[in-house]
Amino acid sequence: EMMRVLNVLDKTLEPKTFLVGDSLTLADIAVATAALLPFKYVSQPSNRKALTNVTRWFLTCVNQPQFVKVLGQISLCEKMVPVTPKPSVAIVPAANANPTADANAANGKRLRPLCVCVGVCVVHIKLLSLPVSDVLSALPDSYSPQYVEAAWYSWWEKQGYFKPEYGRKSISEPNSRGVFMMCIPPPNVTGSLHLGHALTNAIQDSLTRWHRMRGETTLWNPGCDHAGIATQVVVEKKLMRERGMSRHDLGRDQFIQEVWKWKNEKGDRIYHQLKKLGSSLDWDRACFTMDPKLSYAVQEAFIRLQEDGVIYRSKRLVNWSCTLNSAISDIEVDKKELTGRTLLPVPGYKDKVDFILSVSVNNEVIVATTRIETMLGDSAVAVHPADPRYQHLKGKMVLHPFCDRKMPIVFDEFVDVNFGTGAVKITPAHDHNDYEVGNRHNLAFINVLDENGLLINVPAPFLGMKRFEARKAVLQALKDRGQFKETKDNPMVVPVCSRSKDIVEPLLKPQWYVDCADMGKQAADSVREGRLKIIPDHHHKTWFNWLDNIRDWCISRQLWWGHRIPAYFVTVNDPSVKPGEDMDGHYWVSGRTEEEARDKAAKRFNVSTDKITLRQDEDVLDTWFSSGIFPFSIFGWPNETQDLSVFYPGSLLETGHDILFFWVARMVMMGLKLTGKLPFKEVYLHAVVRDAHGRKMSKSLGNVIDPLDVITGISLEGLYAQLQDSNLDPVEVEKAKQGQKSDYPTGIPECGTDALRFALCAYTSQGRDINMDVNRILGYRHFCNKLWNAVKFAMRTLGDNFVPSEKAQLCGEESVSDRWILSRLCSAVGQCNAGFQAYDFPAITTAIYNFWLYELCDVYLVRVCLPVSSQAVVCRQTLFTCLETGLRLLAPIMPFVGEELYQRLPRRRSQDDHSSIHVTPYPETEEFCWHSEDVDRQMEFAMTVVRTIRSLRADYNLTKTRADCYLQCIDSETMSLVEQYSLQIQTLSLSQTIQPVPATGAVPEGCAVAIASDRCTIHLMLKGLIDLEKEVAKLTVKKGELEKQMDKLREKMDKSDYKEKVPVKVQELDAEKMRQSQTELEKAKEAIDNFKRMV
Repeated sequence: EMMRVLNVLDKTLEPKTFLVGDSLTLADIAVATAALLPFKYVSQPSNRKALTNVTRWFLTCVNQPQFVKVLGQISLCEKMVPVTPKPSVAIVPAANANPTADANAANGKRLRPLCVCVGVCVVHIKLLSLPVSDVLSALPDSYSPQYVEAAWYSWWEKQGYFKPEYGRKSISEPNSRGVFMMCIPPPNVTGSLHLGHALTNAIQDSLTRWHRMRGETTLWNPGCDHAGIATQVVVEKKLMRERGMSRHDLGRDQFIQEVWKWKNEKGDRIYHQLKKLGSSLDWDRACFTMDPKLSYAVQEAFIRLQEDGVIYRSKRLVNWSCTLNSAISDIEVDKKELTGRTLLPVPGYKDKVDFILSVSVNNEVIVATTRIETMLGDSAVAVHPADPRYQHLKGKMVLHPFCDRKMPIVFDEFVDVNFGTGAVKITPAHDHNDYEVGNRHNLAFINVLDENGLLINVPAPFLGMKRFEARKAVLQALKDRGQFKETKDNPMVVPVCSRSKDIVEPLLKPQWYVDCADMGKQAADSVREGRLKIIPDHHHKTWFNWLDNIRDWCISRQLWWGHRIPAYFVTVNDPSVKPGEDMDGHYWVSGRTEEEARDKAAKRFNVSTDKITLRQDEDVLDTWFSSGIFPFSIFGWPNETQDLSVFYPGSLLETGHDILFFWVARMVMMGLKLTGKLPFKEVYLHAVVRDAHGRKMSKSLGNVIDPLDVITGISLEGLYAQLQDSNLDPVEVEKAKQGQKSDYPTGIPECGTDALRFALCAYTSQGRDINMDVNRILGYRHFCNKLWNAVKFAMRTLGDNFVPSEKAQLCGEESVSDRWILSRLCSAVGQCNAGFQAYDFPAITTAIYNFWLYELCDVYLVRVCLPVSSQAVVCRQTLFTCLETGLRLLAPIMPFVGEELYQRLPRRRSQDDHSSIHVTPYPETEEFCWHSEDVDRQMEFAMTVVRTIRSLRADYNLTKTRADCYLQCIDSETMSLVEQYSLQIQTLSLSQTIQPVPATGAVPEGCAVAIASDRCTIHLMLKGLIDLEKEVAKLTVKKGELEKQMDKLREKMDKSDYKEKVPVKVQELDAEKMRQSQTELEKAKEAIDNFKRMV
């Protein structure tokens, strides 16, 4: 019985870290203490294996400091001691339990309480988030994101809406609407969501839901990246912190087991966060790049490319992190720009390291360098061929200051004649530019650094020194010898490892490389020829520049966590075959198994297999290698699976423009090479998210925002607490706190998922970065509340017995208001579909926002509340069409509130089988074809009149008083238009009456006048409504105050030293104040003149 209950709990905890929310709560404390005795005395390892999620959650709880302080360290049961069960230990029904709870759940209770009794504690917990809210009950008074978002996601998932199989017998059956497939940019398993992820998922999910609603066979495939370096670093730190051990202490196999253990405990957190964002991913197809299916694909890709000669072995310069003891990719190198002398912290060094330009004397040639410690590996001095200062040195040699090495003076155009003395030392083994010079001039490659950053192959006393300690020692030795001249500040770029913050060293290492020349050309040509579309197209220049100048790709990584390279070094135990070197690709073979590799080697060297000894490469593949084949490895490639045939190539790749080279280009290259097909037809690149001030998101600035904090809200103290748990040093923590206090003085308010998604899509303008202001997200939370109130009001207007017509159509009896709102609805439908097709998300959000807020709520619903009985039936049908269609328009972007409100509406008979808004058809222009430019133009004229009347009312402070309004029209056509829309104008302008007057007609005295357009003048009757003399007196006082303010400001601005001494920003503010005051003064004078004419 206990196992039955714990199995229920295990299922509930599958997507969660804690029972409620994302942190420890009373529910966790209560249930964990209830489960304490079973875990200590009853739950044996075999039981715990079946309860993976419960065990993970229990261990997470009891290892929290609060638990340890009270309970101490908990030892889990290894073997159960026989006990006599007590009768009281049983599942106890809750006092208010309903025997038909399961049946009710299917129909709609939001949360079903479950009573758990284990050991001595009986606890009622809201464990099961059941599918739907109780949509039969009345809508709550106001919108609550927490209420709306509590249950829908699990229901959608349970109903199978996210699967491409939904609504069809097989994914292979032809679909006239087409197929849409997109794979997620796989987030790192170590990661947690930030606003960049939120933007990516808001865009991708909106697109996915739109295509699904259009009836296409739709798949958005989730996945997670093993993140080689990042994951290994996290687990190594955990091992050292908790057990005082390094990975070398454990050994490779045990360390990899530790990583898998960590992944299984923590790796699903990001999936939980994606679900909180409403991401409609097909979780049954979720992939991990280290899964057997994907690992097999990675192995196969390497072997095929190696056999084709595309992957080869070579000894070249790589980006080396001495701290990680591994080569790293270009994307993991941060370019830190220094303008002059700078002290930088380097891991492994107590003192900060000095980065300057030093100049040393080398016999008679003065050379400039920024890496003085590497001069011990110099093999030449280079000057520019056209530099007149050094023409006499052609063919000469110089003597190295610290050894007897003679070095040639070479002439090479790479030298900048304006840098330093125009003569530079050349260290081919430790600089990328020098490496090229060394190859061009056949220089010696002298390696003076080992993998740990210690000096080797150098004379005493430098041998064995750490590289940056040697920097000081070499400089001092030059000074002692009298060969040092001076140091100067020098702008330079220092490569820093983004993972370890170590200074990256160019180091000569034998590694595996991918020959990218041909693949790069094919990828570039695919865009040039229009087979692959990149949106926005201003990224074409970057794409071509990178691919046309592509360098071969180093794919070796000196790590343990990752896909071990399936390559073997061959030793032939036969005197007729000479021994090979590590860098010689001829002595390397690849194989799916060691046996296959041995057979290949025996065949290559023409010996029997028993004479072959193999050593598998210890390295693993670059994470980007497995990511590069992700679009087809997730479908089982190289096997011909149904998913591969249906969903590959994909339709779209959507991601940030910052990984255009590192991921997008490599997917295109690998897809074309291994499958002969482009992996997708289009690439949409969104902008980078920055903070409200336009700054890059940075933990040290305190401006990195967790989207879940925006969804649920968080106090300033809560933000501070997150900083304390980060890896920032105390100085950075304080700096970040100041940033948070400035930007979020009262914390971040609860905005909800829908508002966050809508804001992110509204911000996504093609071609520029996004400055994200939390206050604007809050504004869209208010928009959700407006939607809520509009539907609530409209449902009252429709009435309980309302039955919608079978389909949305015109009946011919619509009023001008009905025809106008339906025209605006059709316009919104067209704009939304065009926006989705063009990836113009601001156009979509603007169309939705304007329709709901400015057209439906501000105009039509105001008109609807009038009791016009003859039009009641038509009006209700029009209102329903607007509500139902408007909700379907916004559903892809605002899935939760869209579903909640849609479920409250009655159904058309033709849509009875659509249980969710997300499987109803998306509105299309073929159906909603009633857009009328004439009606829009007429209503726009009427609204211009309304706005002018409202402005006049505001000028004369007529907040509640209704006044008669005379509209003097220039011609009969305008008169007719005013008569036709008089009821709308009267209602919306809060006028007592609307009376059209011909151009020659008389208008009563005592009116305020304003021009609405060249066809219509507004006369608002004020006589008898206001005390004219009192208003004149008030305005005269205001006029005097404004004149005094302007005189004072003018005096300040007229001072002779004003422009020199006053900051430009203050001058701009002063000028704006003067403009505003002048405008107010003119309005006051005009109002006084108007009032005087009325007296």
